[in-house]
Amino acid sequence: MEQKPIARSGATPLDDPDLPPVNTRRWVIRRKAQVLRAIQDGRLPRAEACARYNISDAELRLWERALQCAGVPGLRVTRVQIYRPVFEAGEILPSASNPAKP
Repeated sequence: MEQKPIARSGATPLDDPDLPPVNTRRWVIRRKAQVLRAIQDGRLPRAEACARYNISDAELRLWERALQCAGVPGLRVTRVQIYRPVFEAGEILPSASNPAKP
């Protein structure tokens, strides 16, 4: 049975089992939240996340605003499409007054 590498201090993001695979193309809520959590925790530098996953800094900022404004459900692609103007303005949606951590 193959074991996953264990994240430890000094481990590189490539060793981190909590991050999505480098070849990720389908960005579901869970994977977006994993990347945002790694950036927030300092395990993954922002520039490295953009390069690793081939996403723009603007897209990453939109994910962060979606999480801040609407909580984890805001990361759903349909929510981002619907609320993009709200997220870009940085408005907090009433349902996100107590957002869950990713």
